[in-house]
Amino acid sequence: MQVGMLPVDTMWATTVLLLVSLSLSLSFGAQLPDQGASKDAPIATNGRPFPWTTMRLPTSVLPIHYDLSIHPNLTTLDFTGVVRIQLDVRENTDTIVLHAKQMQVSNVFLIGPNGVKPLDVLEYPRFHQLALVSDTVLTKGRKYEVHLEFAANLSDSFHGFYKGSYKTSSGEVRVLASTQFEATFARGAFPCFDEPAFKANFTIQIVREPRHIAVSNMPKVKTVELAGGLLEDHFDTTVKMSTYLVAYIVCDFLSVSRTTQHGVKISVYAVPEKIDQTAFALNAAVKLLDFYDDYFDIPYPLPKQDLAAIPDFQSGAMENWGLTTYRETALLFDPEKSSASDKLGITKVIAHELAHQWFGNLVTMEWWNDLWLNEGFAKFMEYISVDITYPELQVDDFFLGKCFEAMEVDSLSSSHPVSTPVENPTQIQEMFDDVSYDKGACILNMLQDFLSPEAFEIGIIRYLKKYSYQNTVNSDLWESLTDICNSDVLDLRQTRHKEFCSKSKLQSGASKWYSGDELDVRAIMNTWTLQEGFPLVTVEVKGQEVRLSQERYLKTNDPSLTEGFLWQIPLTYKTSASNTIHRFLLKTKTDVLYLPEEVSWVKFNVDMNGYYMVHYAGDGWDSIIKLLRYNHTALSSNDRASLIQNIFQLVSIGKVKLDQALELSLYLSKETEIMAVTQGLGELVPLYKLMEKRDMPVLENQMKDYIVELFRGLIDRQEWTDSGSVTQRMLRSYLLLFACVRNYLPCVEKATQLFNRWKESDGTMSLPVDVTMAVFVIGARTPEGWDFLFEKYRQSMQMSFKSRMKTAMAISPLQDKLIWMLEQSLNGDVMKTQDLPDVLVSIGRNPLGYKLAWDFLRANWHTLIKKFDLGSNTVSFMVNGVTNQYSTREKLDEVRSFFDSLTEETGSEMRCIQQAYETIEDNIRWMDTHLPLLQHWLNKRSAKLVHEDL
Repeated sequence: MQVGMLPVDTMWATTVLLLVSLSLSLSFGAQLPDQGASKDAPIATNGRPFPWTTMRLPTSVLPIHYDLSIHPNLTTLDFTGVVRIQLDVRENTDTIVLHAKQMQVSNVFLIGPNGVKPLDVLEYPRFHQLALVSDTVLTKGRKYEVHLEFAANLSDSFHGFYKGSYKTSSGEVRVLASTQFEATFARGAFPCFDEPAFKANFTIQIVREPRHIAVSNMPKVKTVELAGGLLEDHFDTTVKMSTYLVAYIVCDFLSVSRTTQHGVKISVYAVPEKIDQTAFALNAAVKLLDFYDDYFDIPYPLPKQDLAAIPDFQSGAMENWGLTTYRETALLFDPEKSSASDKLGITKVIAHELAHQWFGNLVTMEWWNDLWLNEGFAKFMEYISVDITYPELQVDDFFLGKCFEAMEVDSLSSSHPVSTPVENPTQIQEMFDDVSYDKGACILNMLQDFLSPEAFEIGIIRYLKKYSYQNTVNSDLWESLTDICNSDVLDLRQTRHKEFCSKSKLQSGASKWYSGDELDVRAIMNTWTLQEGFPLVTVEVKGQEVRLSQERYLKTNDPSLTEGFLWQIPLTYKTSASNTIHRFLLKTKTDVLYLPEEVSWVKFNVDMNGYYMVHYAGDGWDSIIKLLRYNHTALSSNDRASLIQNIFQLVSIGKVKLDQALELSLYLSKETEIMAVTQGLGELVPLYKLMEKRDMPVLENQMKDYIVELFRGLIDRQEWTDSGSVTQRMLRSYLLLFACVRNYLPCVEKATQLFNRWKESDGTMSLPVDVTMAVFVIGARTPEGWDFLFEKYRQSMQMSFKSRMKTAMAISPLQDKLIWMLEQSLNGDVMKTQDLPDVLVSIGRNPLGYKLAWDFLRANWHTLIKKFDLGSNTVSFMVNGVTNQYSTREKLDEVRSFFDSLTEETGSEMRCIQQAYETIEDNIRWMDTHLPLLQHWLNKRSAKLVHEDL
């Protein structure tokens, strides 16, 4: 393979030859940012003062256009390149500061009005910065170009320009190279201004061997033959965009294509033997891109949109403009072996990434502190779009679960505001969490419910049109959602928006929360985005009077941490007297509402469209429990799920006694809806999961028996087929898996029978997809069954099928197999290293594997943070997934001892470590406080059941 400077056009080639004798070569070492270094003046690697002192780049020089040539060598696993950056000088300066990380840079020179000049190059690895110093001043208003050549190894991690591989069915290993630049990894692939506000156009060329293809953000315009049998693909120039959205892949993938109604070519790329699993994703992408094109009233600006299934991929997917990339399990679908939940999950991921083409790509947050403007919106829009384009997937049934997940993190004192200051790469990585994604989506849902869907839609279209190809901050969004009927985009929108505004003016806000001149979206939403946590609203009904108060919900034994918080809360409520949804904006610490008549019950936060919890003081919870026991369908499924979640979370902070929450749970024996059932399991199962790691089998088994008994009727009614709606099928999967794991005899017998028949057929028998997890879990309990599952896992080309087998093997009781799985996942040969976090956490929750997982995490910590990156959501997932079911002082001390031994460079300051400490402390408090009452309640219930049987 040819290694060296890439071919460039004649003018540039001549310039390079003129300057060879003046060239400078620097090697940028593999040094982690030392975020804890002193505040002393920065010193470059050559001992000279570095001319820039902060982590954020100066704005005196801005990039306009990158001409980027890349030559990856998939044999030697390295790459060389040339980048030419056109610059706009905003202030007189003699220094250009930009990013580069872990690469050799050479032949650095400036082309300006006065000709070609070499630049002095200084390196400051702590901030991943280069300073290019000129011996003359670059003059404000003039245009310059800077030329840099560079070389580096393909990354061993899952970010930057990294190597990947896959095995064919014959066992041949094939190598590819792909990119993942969000958030701060473009600087590891080419020298650049690697911050989201430095938007520019990119023209990319890629050198490859004929056996490979290259794809990038834009369509290929030509291919040039080079010496040595190499080819160079030239891609069209991109629209103006941030560096983290640049993407390119060199591989041997195949593709399938279709064209949308708006003329955009959609292609799905996958390894050759999996190309037959791309049809669903292709059709979904066409339908969803057409939906967004119409909904946003802004044409998708590129001629094509590619979706690529990458065999080695850390996150779920990435929104690179024109070339979205995915884990194979997030894109590939086999109608014969993929489940209902696979179909829903794939559709949502595609919807999320395509929403980003507008929210994030077209309009981008100015800095990572407002990441939620990208991710919260994309998460929110995935539900809006899928609900309309694929109503049969019943996606609305699952949105509430995202809010519950966000509250788990947001209830800790280590949480952070949705919009929060961040500076270094680790802090930036930590922003990719449930607060930015799920809380962001939930407060947007609350705002939509507050403003009305029509007003909200007009406002976000106004926002997108006003700030296209620009960067924004929080306040830009709130301004766009205020006074929307004076919007300058209405004449471009559908008639329904004009009709909406006409009606709004006629009604003068009579049926709204507010009169139009009182609405201050910014003031309301700042209380939700600029402070961490969420409110607990206490409701006390006295006759027709409803007393309201708010405080921060926080799992802590330090009440001072809840002081000083105040939200503007869009309350909704309904009562036993009427199905009408009443609305009230609570702006103060306390307030009073008056009902037109006395009622037997009141339910606040209707359908939990608001991001807050509710405590019903006095006899309020007793009224709710009575309603659920005798007429639970008087409330929606979401209302019932929110009541389950609220009451058990209130037990944690001492507002409600555990026995009252357990009394409410009794109604679940009549529940059939997926959100309420799964939330019931979600609150009850963790109680025995804590006991599993405390060696208290008697109480643990009593609790398990209670939950199985509670859902036994619903479990018994499940058919071992793939019939029914998406939510019915997903509920079947959850229930049968739960029942088999809990050793419910009818389930174990049926699963054993099916597994044996499947094994006897050598895996050729077609199992109902929805029951495969339950069947595999039972099969993996014996060494012979586990080995058979693994052999089928190794042979399979069907990704979701492999995923279910992998999970089943990880919750096996066979400890030697669990250790082997962890080692193999780290090695990455038989089991992909991208799957290691899932394997580790599954084993960590396994009562016979949790000690193995903790030992593995500690022993391999330095390897894991290098592979998955400090601060990443993946590292957080592993830390919390392995430790969040510990509930003893001994375990807390053990966890503290390990993490306290780390340095800042190895992760000691990561937020996930504080979250782990807080979660274990909360578990300890819960067990110390509530175990006696739990024992008493379960004994009392057992005695009552015995008495009834007599």
